[in-house]
Amino acid sequence: MKGSALDAIFEFVKYGLTGWSWLEIVAFTLAVTHITIAGVTIYLHRCQAHRAVELHPIVSHFFRFWLWLTTGMVTKEWAAIHRKHHAKCETEEDPHSPQTRGLSTVLWQGADLYRDAAKDNSILDRYGHGCPDDWVERHVYTGRSALGVTLMFIINVALFGVVGAAVWAVQMMWIPFFAAGVINGIAHFWGYRNFKSPDTSANLIPWGILIGGEELHNNHHAHATSPKLSSRWYEFDIGWMYIRILQAFGLAKPRSLPMSDVAINPDKFEIDAATIQAIISSKYELMARLSKRVQKFQASVSNTSAISDLARTAGQLRMDFEAIWSQRALSVDQTIAAVQQWCQQAEASGISACEEFARRLRMMTVKSAL
Repeated sequence: MKGSALDAIFEFVKYGLTGWSWLEIVAFTLAVTHITIAGVTIYLHRCQAHRAVELHPIVSHFFRFWLWLTTGMVTKEWAAIHRKHHAKCETEEDPHSPQTRGLSTVLWQGADLYRDAAKDNSILDRYGHGCPDDWVERHVYTGRSALGVTLMFIINVALFGVVGAAVWAVQMMWIPFFAAGVINGIAHFWGYRNFKSPDTSANLIPWGILIGGEELHNNHHAHATSPKLSSRWYEFDIGWMYIRILQAFGLAKPRSLPMSDVAINPDKFEIDAATIQAIISSKYELMARLSKRVQKFQASVSNTSAISDLARTAGQLRMDFEAIWSQRALSVDQTIAAVQQWCQQAEASGISACEEFARRLRMMTVKSAL
């Protein structure tokens, strides 16, 4: 009996309650880390930090609890730090910019930068508004991060024995490396760009699966309040797929997508406030379209003096259009005047691509103005 009891204890320590093979444990590890990634991108990022999607309380509470177990992160801290990142992007005040702190620091010490920023109450007070503040948040999650991850450790060891400690270690490293390191670091240092956002954000790859869609980081910085991070037909955002599934069951309500509120009125000829509102909601899309038209025109012209002048004019019009939206201090009336002047110059340029683009701008409005 004594030997049998010792054998049972040994079996439990070695294999845990499940007795799973290493392949089954690897599959479990990938599944739970993916749930954690989904919680970060859907709940913390798109729902809480940017209000890009509303989640049913059941979904929100599940993600809050799961992230407490698997990361120890507090909603208000994460949302506030991320909002400051957007507000102070790539300045000395950015909590985790590789441009100011170095790529190596952000990649390998991203979690430390997060913890340092979370200690600054001024960040939480200024940028942490609207986050959960119920009894559970105040008395369980906030201030008790160690309790959550310790419970996860106990659960893993109980399920898989000593190997559960390795599963737990992977869970603890997953978000600090991929989210805090790769996205905050490499995605502001290397990749391709669909939009000329006023920062160095880049899309790492067109298929956002491993990090929940966060790989499409330039798209996000161009349209920060969009619940969908993919933009081109060949891009895939698995986080958006999950949101659409939740929406089908009445568990999520996404915010409008870029350009979804934009309308075209063929009878409209004047630039007005509705035009500006429509342009602002899709300015990076418009910049990309104009850039593509100009490049196509420049590639099509011959290298004669007159034609070269037209090519330079087209390039200047493109830069002038982009410059309008870099002037944040402009009032609505000043912006209307700037866009009106730009359209007049484009229409007088003799360049069909720019003329057509200007005419399209004049017809733009928002659906509520129709």
